[in-house]
Amino acid sequence: MSEEVKEKKVPLPAIVLDPNHSMAALVAGIPTPPKTGDLLEGTIIAINRGRVYIDLPPFGTGLIYGREYLNAADVLRKANPGDSISAKVVDPAGREGYIELSLKEARQAAIWGEAEQAIVAQTSYTLIVEEANKGGLILSWQGIPGFLPASQLAKEHYPRVADGDKEKILGELMKLVGHPLTVRIITADAKEGKLIFSERSGNEEEEKTALIDKYQVGDVLEGEVTGIVDFGVFVRVEPGLEGLVHISELDWGLVEDPHALFVVGDTVKVKVIEVKDDKISLSVKALQENPWHTAGERYAKDQEVPGVIIKYNKHGALASIEEGVAGLVHVSEFASPQELRDTLELGKTYPFKITLFEPKEQRMTLSYVGKRK
Repeated sequence: MSEEVKEKKVPLPAIVLDPNHSMAALVAGIPTPPKTGDLLEGTIIAINRGRVYIDLPPFGTGLIYGREYLNAADVLRKANPGDSISAKVVDPAGREGYIELSLKEARQAAIWGEAEQAIVAQTSYTLIVEEANKGGLILSWQGIPGFLPASQLAKEHYPRVADGDKEKILGELMKLVGHPLTVRIITADAKEGKLIFSERSGNEEEEKTALIDKYQVGDVLEGEVTGIVDFGVFVRVEPGLEGLVHISELDWGLVEDPHALFVVGDTVKVKVIEVKDDKISLSVKALQENPWHTAGERYAKDQEVPGVIIKYNKHGALASIEEGVAGLVHVSEFASPQELRDTLELGKTYPFKITLFEPKEQRMTLSYVGKRK
């Protein structure tokens, strides 16, 4: 074949008028010429000097050349005349009358089409985590980078971080970089170049939603402690459903370390205090009597009481006068925060006077009445 390949001439079939068929029906039978963006299937006619000529009956000859040839060079090295090939129309009236084609864009279109099919089929892929950010993980599929939001991680990989601290979440997610995860595609948007993954199975999400829908605020349940972290305790209330008891909901008294109250495997009664965003929040202390409700029977303003220093904060020190009832000793009573800490040591008992007492609002302030160092 010569270096210049002429556009293939395809004879049009003779039109024989049939009185039983209208002209509109005949026109409808004529193939629509290709337009930019269409995917066409053809046969390679020749590969010459950085050009690939493709037979595209009944429309003529297609051409892959220049940048499009370089972009697809790795595929075209293995191609031979006679091979079938799919390509995307870049310009239907391209150079020298050929239909200009792109193999790379066709491959991308095919990949996005495969992604859409994978969503319907819920196909699973095992991919390596490449990067992490505060919102989730970056993985690549078929050369396309995609995003796995932290909310779509399986429960064993979900970052259990107190108060949604983004830096701590990032620290937990970074531990997954370089590790394989089994995921499925849940969003594929070719125009936006958006590929979203989930580590959860479709059935798992439906089952979890169905489980959560069974519960409402106020329900009292019995569950098993499955995990203990700095910010609380995870309790499994039934197979497939865990809830968090935040550290502030473990006891009416101050809890510094949840490990001091529970061990994994403990059976515990909890109360549902919130059902939101496919999560269930639980409380242990809600099943216990709030000591503030009866504190007014035992204490009054200006009364002197002993208190144990249980915590320092930026405002001063917290002193507990009984389990679950504590008041603030303000730093302004002392020359400096350091003098307060030198005078009132953690874990020790001192005499105080109640200067503010509002049991309904669970508020109390105390004034130190002992000897100062």
